[in-house]
Amino acid sequence: MATDFSFEQPSDEEVEYEENDDSEEEEHEVDEDTDPKPRTNKKPQSPWDFSSYSESVADEHSHRRTTSIDFKISKARQQLSAPIAKPIEEDSYSDDSEPHRQEEYRPDDEDGDDDVDTHVAEKKPFFASSEGVTFHANSFIELHISRPLLRACEALGYSKPTPIQAACIPLALTGRDICGSAITGSGKTAAFALPTLERLLYRPKNRPAIRVLILTPTRELAVQVHSMIGKLAQFMPDIRCCLVVGGLSTKVQEAALRTMPDIVVATPGRMIDHLRNSMSVDLDDLAVLILDEADRLLELGFSAEIRELVRLCPKRRQTMLFSATMTEEVDELINLSLNKPLRLSADPSTKRPATLTEEVVRIRRMREGNHEAVLLALCTKTFTSKVIVFSGTKLAAHRLKIIFGLLGFKAAELHGNLTQAQRLDALELFRRQEVDFLIATDVAARGLDIIGVQTVINFACPRDLTSYVHRVGRTARAGREGYAVTFVTDNDRSLLKAIVKRAGSRLKSRIVAEQSITKWAQVIEQLEDQVSAVMQEEREEMALRKAEMEANKAENMIAHRDEIYSRPKRTWFVTEKEKKLVQKAAKENAAAKENGSESKVMSAEHAEDLKMKEKRKREREKNLPRKKRRKLEAAREQLEDEDDLDDGKDKAKKEKSGISLVDLAYRRAKAVKAVNKAVDAGKIVRKAGNKPKPKSRASESKTEEMQDLFQNDMSERKQRKSLHAGGKKKSSFKSKSRYKRR
Repeated sequence: MATDFSFEQPSDEEVEYEENDDSEEEEHEVDEDTDPKPRTNKKPQSPWDFSSYSESVADEHSHRRTTSIDFKISKARQQLSAPIAKPIEEDSYSDDSEPHRQEEYRPDDEDGDDDVDTHVAEKKPFFASSEGVTFHANSFIELHISRPLLRACEALGYSKPTPIQAACIPLALTGRDICGSAITGSGKTAAFALPTLERLLYRPKNRPAIRVLILTPTRELAVQVHSMIGKLAQFMPDIRCCLVVGGLSTKVQEAALRTMPDIVVATPGRMIDHLRNSMSVDLDDLAVLILDEADRLLELGFSAEIRELVRLCPKRRQTMLFSATMTEEVDELINLSLNKPLRLSADPSTKRPATLTEEVVRIRRMREGNHEAVLLALCTKTFTSKVIVFSGTKLAAHRLKIIFGLLGFKAAELHGNLTQAQRLDALELFRRQEVDFLIATDVAARGLDIIGVQTVINFACPRDLTSYVHRVGRTARAGREGYAVTFVTDNDRSLLKAIVKRAGSRLKSRIVAEQSITKWAQVIEQLEDQVSAVMQEEREEMALRKAEMEANKAENMIAHRDEIYSRPKRTWFVTEKEKKLVQKAAKENAAAKENGSESKVMSAEHAEDLKMKEKRKREREKNLPRKKRRKLEAAREQLEDEDDLDDGKDKAKKEKSGISLVDLAYRRAKAVKAVNKAVDAGKIVRKAGNKPKPKSRASESKTEEMQDLFQNDMSERKQRKSLHAGGKKKSSFKSKSRYKRR
């Protein structure tokens, strides 16, 4: 059912507080779920706190005996013979310099040829009718939630529900399955957290159990959801929430799960690990299953894990899915896990926030090597603070962090090569505005709600429109203004067409001054030696750290060998080979998306079928004779070895490829045997000229010498034997009758 309700933009009017400076005013901005206009002058609480979930980065470096990247960068800056001269344009432009400018985007001829289909698929009969659903409420009191939750909403500064909250909360309280979608920053976290907490007020308190499981695709999003639930439940002390994610202590999480908390916020992999390998952990009494960012959870990296978790959950439960971008894959998951669900779309999945300004920077082929110079030109003059820079790879993000640090910019990095403590510390520094730039990969693209982000720069163009929507959704949240700047090369035309269709006439084109790009390119060239030195120091430190870990592991194995081997082996729900299959399919899928090809790529369902076929094949092999079974196992092992060799060849190509000496000797012996057999059968006649070569004198003399030595040795042994034998006859014979069976 199409809705005519529009998203009421919260007021951007700032509330005056007594004795507050400019730095404190940012803390008065409220979260995605709220109207930023509080009813009272009481300072609203911040719903996020990333620092309390792990040890400090300083303590981590202390016990690991390593140094931080900021320390290495500061040391490299001190070793510079002369300070790097920044371009003059950072402060002011000279008369002959061309400033950066913004203009209306005019597509090229080749950009307007094809239309990109970005419409949302129509609802299928699978969904229940949503007639009578309202997307409007004047206050949270109208949604029939309890007083403790109303007090928490007031403490957080939430005064009026957003459309997705007004539609979702009353239906979720009745236990209905829901598939909700709304634009980024519209309060989806509170839309499922508030009705879940309300239902938990009426749980049977004499029987503790895990009643709510919330799954997220990234650790940082799980930490944020856990923090949000803690703030909403601050006046409900008997409700306990547990965080289960990778990178944090397994033992601590296992102990927390054994106490049977009411709510578990988890990433799929770590949750399955605990369900299979931790004692007294199960989901038998689960009442609510929530998938946040459901479309990402169904992609090939997560689909098998989600299916396994859905299988372990009771069939009689409430299931809720939420995402800003709903795709056909999510519809497939809905068919598996939901019972007559309601589809609540507060707005189209590709709708852009009204306060978002979208810009593109066209980088032509001649300038493709100057991405970093263009970025620095923008970050020094136009976008100087509260900026998230999205990089395509972890190495590129790390390089940008080093360059920004060497130039004296305050920047933090967030990607998969960091420890969990470092990742959370980077988010906390950016949240507190102690750094101006957060350089991240797509780890930070989904769900993270950091108050005050003004600009998102796509340094590397996203793979598809869905990734673009989630990246730019980190800014212009809850009615605030924001900018999204995307670097587009000639290879990214298909995505550019989709962005043009989504943004329409509001898309701007930003022209960066050529003089500025040239100057910053020269500065980066001067810094290359320092960047290489910092990276080399990191590699050496990592090698030392790895060697130290191996030594500690060996010591522990010697000291606690019996205890270690007495522990049960940790298990997983798929084999290593099946894991490799899924990873390979996921890489092919990502490559196909990046290249824009329409070739057939393995879907999640197809990967599951392959898994079942492999399982049935193994079952059939169990019934085979032992000889055939061993042959199959040997062939499988040989294939796996060949695959490993192929992988090794891809990483480092071998100069010479040959066969082993054993194989060579076997082949030669086989060839000689075949020739002799053919000669005996009369099929081959040896030529008279093919006589064996006469032995050389040196070889003859050596042979005679060896024979003499052998005969002398044997005669000496015979003499000793006759002396020790005494009166025994030479023809002494031991009868074999004693070996016969009696």
